[in-house]
Amino acid sequence: MTDLEKAREFFGKDTYATETTGICIDEVGEHYAKCSLPVTASHKNAYGGVMGGAVFTLADYTFAVASNFNQVQTVSVSSNISFTSMAKGKLLTAEASLLKDGKSTCLYSVSVTDELGTKVAFVTINGMKLNK
Repeated sequence: MTDLEKAREFFGKDTYATETTGICIDEVGEHYAKCSLPVTASHKNAYGGVMGGAVFTLADYTFAVASNFNQVQTVSVSSNISFTSMAKGKLLTAEASLLKDGKSTCLYSVSVTDELGTKVAFVTINGMKLNK
């Protein structure tokens, strides 16, 4: 079984992200993950744009995969999202990568774009490692 298959199997237990919203893990590596979300009508707000909560869920899930795959259990303790542009495409992609790895905490950045290259959001997430 490949790392990608292992990640999809384990994180598939997060049914809110995978089943309710439809997020898919596209790539996984050491302290890195790339996930995507096909935009559907259920992700849109009253104005027809993608809900900020859908964008944040994608970023948060991508952080979870990057910080937990083959790592000690890590949870988010704080996060900051900056919405930079309205999504124009039909597929959102998030990439999470490690910025700082401490003994009990970590810091990740997550960028969210669409398939047209639109920079939708930039997120920083501080994580706390639970098991040593």
